[in-house]
Formats: sequence, C-alpha cells, structure tokens
Amino acid sequence: MPIVGLIGIGLVGTGLAEMLVKSGFEVIGYDIVPEKIASLERLGGKAATSPADVAARAPRVVLSLMTSAIIREVLFGKDGILSAPRRPEIIIDTSTGSPEEAASISVDLGKEGIEYLEAPISGTSKQVSSGEAVYLVGGSRAAFDSCEDIFQALGNKAIYLGGTGYGARAKLAINLVLGLNRAALAEGIVFAEALGIDGNAFLDLLRLTPAYSRVVDLKGSKMVQGDFTTEGKLAQHRKDVGLMIRAAERAGKILPLSDFHARLLDKAIANGDGDLDNSAIIKEIRRRSEKKGS
Repeated sequence: MPIVGLIGIGLVGTGLAEMLVKSGFEVIGYDIVPEKIASLERLGGKAATSPADVAARAPRVVLSLMTSAIIREVLFGKDGILSAPRRPEIIIDTSTGSPEEAASISVDLGKEGIEYLEAPISGTSKQVSSGEAVYLVGGSRAAFDSCEDIFQALGNKAIYLGGTGYGARAKLAINLVLGLNRAALAEGIVFAEALGIDGNAFLDLLRLTPAYSRVVDLKGSKMVQGDFTTEGKLAQHRKDVGLMIRAAERAGKILPLSDFHARLLDKAIANGDGDLDNSAIIKEIRRRSEKKGS
C-alpha cells in the first residue's frame, strides 16, 4: 500500500483524505485540532503526532493549509517537517498563496534536498471529495511525473503549468473570475426577485442563456435557499482577493472590480459571515439592497 502524508485536515484536507484512502493509499495525517485527526481515522487514515511525525513516516507529504505563515511553521518550525529524523522526498502544497512565496519555499526546501510542488486547487471541498477539482501544478516536471499516482487518485485532473509560481498565478487569476461570478450571480438573484421573478426559475433561465456559468450550478441554489453550509469559506476567498490585488500592484496594474469586491467581502466578514460558505456574499448584497430601498 503506497504511503502519503497529509497535514491540514479541514474541509479540503478531508476531501483529499477521502479520495486517497478510497484509492488504496495509506494516509498518515496531522492537524492541530484533535477532532480533525479523529475524523481522518474514521475515514481509514492513521494519526500522526506532529508534522515531523508525518514526515518521518511518509516519503511524500500533501499540505492543505490556510496561509503562507502556517505553511512555513509546518515546514521549518518547531516539530516541523525539517526537524524530522527522516524527511520526505516531495512536498505537494495544495494551499493558495502568492507566487513569490511559493518560489521562496521551493528554494528553501531545495537546499534541504526536498522537491516542492505547488498544486493549488480550483474547486470547492465538495468537488475535491468527488474528484472534480482541478490541481494547478508548478515545480519540477520530474517531481510532477513521480506523483502521477497521487494526482490520479485525486481525480486525474492535475495540469502541469511549468516552474514554481505558475500554479499560484493561475489560481489567483481563476479565483478572480470565479469570485466576481459569484458576486454577479448574487446581485442578479436579488435583482430578479425584486422584479417578482422566482429565484429558482431565474436560475433555470440563466442555464438557457449566455449569462450561464458553472457558478449557477455550484452556488445558485445555496444562494436562493439561504443554505450557507461551508464548502469554501467567505473569509478564505477574501484572503485570496488580497493576494490578487497585491500581485496586480507588483505587475503595475489595478483591479477595479476586485478592489470593490474586497470591500464587499470585508463588510460581509464584519457582519459575521466570514466562516459561512462563499455563496453568503448574497447576504451582503441583500443588506445593501434593503438599505437603499428603505
């Protein structure tokens, strides 16, 4: 049975674990939250006591973490991967970060003889669990080829984009369009309902017109029904929008729609929606619409 490590067992990490266990991998996982480690064991995985413990037991380790600071702590901090007596050969990082940080981590790990593949995910945690998510991979081609079995287990939707940093660049550009699509859909639903059109009927209409996008299917019903069970946190997308804006500034560009989107998300978070599904952007659209109408 091939062995793979997993650090970070949140919504996405759980989906990764499900797919890997289902495909016959022995998954050795760690999270700072004991309940998440217990959920991994219920899926058929094995518990580790620290990132170093994962590293000592698995030749390849997958990361599913929130921020670059957490990634660096897991890699280089106390009880981190580099403190292990035996280190993995390859790190596959599915987290979303900046291209510059990905390149920096790759260099630092390379000095220690460890290959680094950035593989940010395009898709929700639900799509990860069903094998529909797309993995945007940057790094060494040889390392990518040697992890073909892992990416096949995760749905065989990994795209090799070139050197380190290109996965993060692609993810940010994709997420820019995706996030604005969600916001536009939310405003369209609120507008249609204000005109007396049933929300579900409006979604059906969108599917027949050029205004259709996959966001209609992924998030439309959640918006209409007010079901904000989390598949991807609204606050997590706000972090990504910040990365987009900073990347654009470094390239000498501005993103006017994303600037406004960031302010919209900030207000939603201030109103307590940060831990809800990112479809909850419609709640902020509704609040603003109601204020205008009052």
